[in-house]
Amino acid sequence: MTGTGVSVVIPVYNDREALGTAIPRSIAVLEEMDEDFEIIVAEDGSTDGSAEFVRAYSTNDPRVRLLHSDERLGRGTALNRAFREARGPVVCYYDVDLATDLGHLRTLISAIRDGYDISTGSRLLPESRIIRSGGREIASRGYNLLVRIILSSTLHDHQCGFKGFNRERLLALIPSVKDTHWFWDTEVLVRAGYAGYRILEFPVIWNQGEKTTVKRRDIWDMGRAILRLWWQLHVSKD
Repeated sequence: MTGTGVSVVIPVYNDREALGTAIPRSIAVLEEMDEDFEIIVAEDGSTDGSAEFVRAYSTNDPRVRLLHSDERLGRGTALNRAFREARGPVVCYYDVDLATDLGHLRTLISAIRDGYDISTGSRLLPESRIIRSGGREIASRGYNLLVRIILSSTLHDHQCGFKGFNRERLLALIPSVKDTHWFWDTEVLVRAGYAGYRILEFPVIWNQGEKTTVKRRDIWDMGRAILRLWWQLHVSKD
């Protein structure tokens, strides 16, 4: 499969039930787009049978690949590993709950082929259509406002789990990215902006999934991560 056009990465941690929908739905959409593709499930220390499900699925469809870790690596580290293993010049990832409408996948991929280094869905543009609880909406807007102010980002939504990349350009950026978990998304976009990467942010249809693995502690950690990244960019130059 050398030369596969698109490598789709789905990060997974104890998401066995969601995988039963995400994999066949992804295959159907990519086939409709007439894409040469692979789907990499970046399974990160799950204990609910997620790895076994993907392993069995891949025996019947070699376009599906399992990257398993016995121990929890963290979402960011699992993504980095998958992107290094990917075979396509265009790589992308989205959350296993398919919160972002896969109808946007064509835009995500086409933007990279049109010369953008990164493409990212946004829940916070005026044209976006989202269904989300009021508390999470306020938290998301507050978080992204802090990123824009403190880290001088021009983007509106840094944490939407729907992003595409020029693989070569992404691999050049990854060594500078320090976060291993949820802040990875924000750090990649901010560092890419500082490095002059071309980024397309576009509105999406997004529906909050039933399951969320973002905990209150993650929110506090991400707040501290904003300040840590500011320090790295402006003081330590790391």
